[in-house]
Amino acid sequence: MPKLVPISGKRMAKLLLKLGFVLVRSKGSHYFYMSKSDGSTATIPIHKNEDLSPGLLKQILNDIGLSVEEYDKLRRGK
Repeated sequence: MPKLVPISGKRMAKLLLKLGFVLVRSKGSHYFYMSKSDGSTATIPIHKNEDLSPGLLKQILNDIGLSVEEYDKLRRGK
């Protein structure tokens, strides 16, 4: 199992768009995304270019149904 490597909120938002999520709304620095296919949602805080904490990143991955292995492949661009 690969190690969970943190990324910024901006980069996570780009990965969600790649996965078929759409931006539903935003409030302040929090962006709300919804999946076109199954309706799952994710909230991404975008604070400057700071990395998401490991706990928050794990929660987002659980919300969108993505394993750490799949996340690692997407993050690397493979």
